[in-house]
Amino acid sequence: MLLAIDIGNTRLKWSLYEQARPGATVLAQGAEFLENIEKLAEGAWRDVPVPDRMLGCAVAADAVRLRVMEQVEELWNVSPQWVHSSTAEAGLRNGYDHPARLGADRWVAMIGAYHRMLSQGPARPQVVAMVGTAVTVEAVDAQGQFLGGFILPGHGIMLRALESGTAGLHVPTGDVCEFPTNTSDALTSGGTFAITGAVERMVQHVRNTCGAEPACYMTGGAGWKVAPYMSVPVELVDGLIFDGLLEIAARRPQPMGV
Repeated sequence: MLLAIDIGNTRLKWSLYEQARPGATVLAQGAEFLENIEKLAEGAWRDVPVPDRMLGCAVAADAVRLRVMEQVEELWNVSPQWVHSSTAEAGLRNGYDHPARLGADRWVAMIGAYHRMLSQGPARPQVVAMVGTAVTVEAVDAQGQFLGGFILPGHGIMLRALESGTAGLHVPTGDVCEFPTNTSDALTSGGTFAITGAVERMVQHVRNTCGAEPACYMTGGAGWKVAPYMSVPVELVDGLIFDGLLEIAARRPQPMGV
């Protein structure tokens, strides 16, 4: 069994799979805000079957990752493995100027998207958008070469920045609409269309560079809020990082126990 862990900027998400391979059955899963991860071993993980291995990716502070590692080792005597961006893995090649500096979550999501594309038909380019605390928009060609990507603030960061930097502007929740006629709707619509605009611009770049229509995938905790307002076809994938972790785990040797 494989315990897959995704530590983001806000939450830790985990899934226990029956096997370390793509398409494996999920036996248990959950999510915790980072401030609550101290209690995983005595809470959500207390009655979980013992995994044979653990593979994860993390963008949170090292202290958060260390606390997760300690609980995995103490609870199950399993040696954690972490994915770090490299020049190539699981069929994907890293075109970043300094490959190791690419965020592990971005790298793993692209691997998941690349193999999803291959499972759906002939090879084609991909645009991979993760919409969470931050938003990343990646371009991958049909041969698995990562071409580059955007990073921009998530919706919450945009709104908080406006609230703190603009006198008298408060940020209530509004609706997304084409022609907002009140401040709440204007703020919500502006943030949403800033994100969709970045994704659509990357789709245009990939069309022009690769000469083909890319498959467009969207994932992340806020992806469901943004996907309905895209003007190009997009597939909303709930666990793209977990898909990538399964692809990587299937190709990596199992480590020895602690």
